[in-house]
Amino acid sequence: MCLAIPMQVIKLKGGSDTLLDPQIAIVETDGIQKEIRLDLVDREPVIGDYLIIHAGFAITCLDKRDAEENLSLMREMAAGMEDIPEGGSS
Repeated sequence: MCLAIPMQVIKLKGGSDTLLDPQIAIVETDGIQKEIRLDLVDREPVIGDYLIIHAGFAITCLDKRDAEENLSLMREMAAGMEDIPEGGSS
């Protein structure tokens, strides 16, 4: 199963239009930081924007309200999974 996660841009670097120096963003959610590429994103993000991240690439920009709603739902699902026995279902 694939999962795309909303993360907030905290730093931008790179930015030439070559494969040797792609534009990169440092993104963060719940204290976890990742370096991701911006080759596929639908628009150029700015610091503070939320992005949907999958497999190390930003896919699309997301407004803050939608990002927070998605993150809240993901946290609820993760909390619910803690109650499921390993290898079992509820």
